Amino acid sequence: MNELFNIKDYVVVITGGTGILGQTIGKYLAVQGAKVCILGRRAETGKAIVEDIKKAGGVARFYQCDVMDQKVVEQNCKDILKDFGRVDTLLNAAGGNQPGAVIAPDQTFFDLDPAQFQKVLNLNLTGTVIPTQVFLHPMVKQGKGSIINFSSMAAFRPMTRVCGYAAAKAGISNFTAYMAHEAARKFGEGIRVNAIAPGFFVSNQNRALLTNPDGTFTQRGKDVIRQTPFGRFGKPEELCGTIQYLMSDAANFVTGTVAVVDGGFNSFAM
Repeated sequence: MNELFNIKDYVVVITGGTGILGQTIGKYLAVQGAKVCILGRRAETGKAIVEDIKKAGGVARFYQCDVMDQKVVEQNCKDILKDFGRVDTLLNAAGGNQPGAVIAPDQTFFDLDPAQFQKVLNLNLTGTVIPTQVFLHPMVKQGKGSIINFSSMAAFRPMTRVCGYAAAKAGISNFTAYMAHEAARKFGEGIRVNAIAPGFFVSNQNRALLTNPDGTFTQRGKDVIRQTPFGRFGKPEELCGTIQYLMSDAANFVTGTVAVVDGGFNSFAM
C-alpha cells in the first residue's frame, strides 16, 4: 500500500471551517482518517458540520473562533492540544470581503472606503498571520507540521472591483513564501508552508456576484467562464486532492509554493 498520501490520524485545524469550501474539505479529510478541528464564528453551523462528519464515520470537533482575536485563537489551540495532543496541519481558510472595499462598475477609486479596505486586509491577511503564529508552536515542538494558506486568482492579477481582497490575497502569497524559508531555516525542514489558490468556486460570499437568482450567470460570471478553459466554475470537492497532497508526506520536499486549482483560468490569455 502506498503510504505517501496517507493522512490517517493527522490532526487538522481549519479556520473558516464553517464556509462551503472549509466544510467540504473538512468532511473529505475526516473520511480519509484525519481528526478535524472546525474553527469558525457560527457555533450552530459548526456543530451541524461536526455531526455530519460523524455520521460519515469521521472524527471532528467544533471550536468557536475569531481569527482576529489572538487570545481566542490561543485558547482554541490549548483546547485542541488537550483534546487531540498535537496539531499536524493548519488550513488558513478564513477570509472574506466587504462592500466598501469593492469598487463597482459605476464607481471610481474615490469611492473606496479605507476603513472597509483595512477590515478586508485584517480579516484575510492578519487573520492568516495570527493562527499561523499560534499553531506553529506545537508543530515546532513536534518537529513536523504543514501550514496551508488560502490565496486566490486575485493574487496573480489585480482583478477589477475587488481592490481590498486582491491586495490581501497577494499579501497571503507573499507571506506564504516568507514563512516557508523562515520556518525551514529556524525550525527545520519538518515545517512546511504552502498555499492553495482556488479558481472560481461559487460560495455564499460570491454567489450574488457570479449568478442571478434564477441560476443564470451575471456579467461577472460570464467573464469568469470565458476566461476559464474548462468552461465552468469549480466544485468544492475538487480542492481536496491538492490539500491532501500538500499536507501529506508526498509533499515532504515542497514548501513556499502556491498550488493553483483553477480549471486553467490563470494560464489563459485570450
